[in-house]
Amino acid sequence: MFSDALPEPCLKVAVGQHSDRGRKAVNQDFYGWRAPAEPLLSSKGIAIALADGIGSSDVSQVAAEFAVMAFLDDYYSTSETWSVRKSADRVLAAANSWLHSRTYHSSYRYEKDRGYVCTLSGLVLKGTTAHLFHVGDTRVYRLQGPLLGNGLEQLTQDHRVRVAQDESYLSRAVGFNSQLEIDYDALEIERGDVFVLATDGVYEHVDAAFVTRAIREACGNLDDAARAIVAEAYRRGSADNLTVQIVSVEDLPEEGSGLHQQLARLAPPPLLEARAEIDGYRIVREIHVSARSRLYLAEDVETGGRVVLKTPAAELQGDPELLERFMLEEWIARRLNSPHVLKPYPRTRERRFVYVAMEYVEGQTLAQWMTDNPQPDLETVRGIVEQIARGLQAFHRMEMLHQDLRPENIMIDRTGTVKIIDFGSVCVAGVDERASPDEPSRILGTLQYTAPEYFVGDAGSERADLYSLGVIAYQMLSGRLPYDAEAARVRTRAAQRKLRYATLLDEQRDAQRDVPPWIDAALRKAVHPEPLGRYEALSEFVYDLRHPNSELLRSAPLIARNPVAFWRTACAVLGAIVFLLLLLQFGLPKS
Repeated sequence: MFSDALPEPCLKVAVGQHSDRGRKAVNQDFYGWRAPAEPLLSSKGIAIALADGIGSSDVSQVAAEFAVMAFLDDYYSTSETWSVRKSADRVLAAANSWLHSRTYHSSYRYEKDRGYVCTLSGLVLKGTTAHLFHVGDTRVYRLQGPLLGNGLEQLTQDHRVRVAQDESYLSRAVGFNSQLEIDYDALEIERGDVFVLATDGVYEHVDAAFVTRAIREACGNLDDAARAIVAEAYRRGSADNLTVQIVSVEDLPEEGSGLHQQLARLAPPPLLEARAEIDGYRIVREIHVSARSRLYLAEDVETGGRVVLKTPAAELQGDPELLERFMLEEWIARRLNSPHVLKPYPRTRERRFVYVAMEYVEGQTLAQWMTDNPQPDLETVRGIVEQIARGLQAFHRMEMLHQDLRPENIMIDRTGTVKIIDFGSVCVAGVDERASPDEPSRILGTLQYTAPEYFVGDAGSERADLYSLGVIAYQMLSGRLPYDAEAARVRTRAAQRKLRYATLLDEQRDAQRDVPPWIDAALRKAVHPEPLGRYEALSEFVYDLRHPNSELLRSAPLIARNPVAFWRTACAVLGAIVFLLLLLQFGLPKS
């Protein structure tokens, strides 16, 4: 197979591959490759990946498939402003964090070699350069020279520690530790170069001479060559899974030409006005301006589809960290698949400027909706909260924290579908790159909806997003915040512990609202000042908004359990105090 031909020289490859479970019951290897059309072919190149499961694990084939698919799919969602190395490192770090987390929350927590782990070798061919990414004991080789006569050159080193003559163990693997250490190398390539990726079930049993001969005799049919190599490894007694990929470089772009050179750095976007055009989009009008970005409604000139273009504010151009976070948003959107999360607009053309293109949602923000509906019924609030929670769960499944959930970042379209629309503060596990773990975290969210732990320098968790959702639910039902402005003033743990929840059952403040005590108890738990005092999962909070939780009512203060009894008791106590004060002032009556 070849990439689409262009009028000028471009990168073209032929790929052959084959895999077999061999003498094992299950094939724990996984492999694949991607050769996209322009503009991604020039800006991102061609990606090939091979993963090998670990025999001690019964779920390692799941890890191998996830690692390869994450590498191949997520790599092309990264920004064109990123280098190949940075893009692949980010993608693999995120995949590693997800797999490690899955092992940590499984029965394999204390036996990591039985969990969601695998080895991986990835190859990205871009322009005239091959970029290698490697962890574990899969291998990448190269054949060069006239008729491949210069021998098989091993390009990767095995991460394996030998403890005896016939005994060794892996020192590195994807998913094994919370941090991933990846070997990286870059080398110039020439027309006719052939790369071979293989698992240990193959290279431990087939010699270099046979591999070279099989490729040469295949006469361009690389699938046949891969099958011959796998069959030979099996014939020679291999007891492992068997996988081979062969990549032949058929053509290369001319030195210094092609989009891969031009896209090394995208230009800052101009200030856009109505009817202006940028990269095939025609501006309709400006939607919103903030300190970090500008939003424009635009039309795709080719399709007529409506799209939202988000450009960085001029102030961001001098801040590499903020600009990098801005360009991360599109990649984040492409990794999520939920009807309750904004989708990126399909990218089909060359991009010359820094911007993010997202789907256009016709509707209103939740903030606008709350203004129009100051006293919504409880069922409507439940429906909105449940949809937001499903959107947040899409983030959390991918080891992401939203960190800036607020009414302005939530849209309700004309069908009533609720979508989370802003990803500028999202934290991706394994990708967040703060300068130092001792450096205080930058608060990225809006203060009124930010969990108190952020203000004392703690790292966020899924419970921090839950807190924000709880505040939104509380605000929809009351028109105010559970701690007023006090939560945003917290700077010490002592101040965090002193925060006092303002119950929705206060008859003086919420005389017009009919909120059951058990709903108030659920909200109280969702916005607890301490993360461990909140629900463990969003689903628990959503469930308790529909089903009274007697345990919460028993642990709640009297005013939350029975506000009528509370006020009667308070009045009785107050009356008794007044009576005693009168007695003290005027004396006891004489007998």
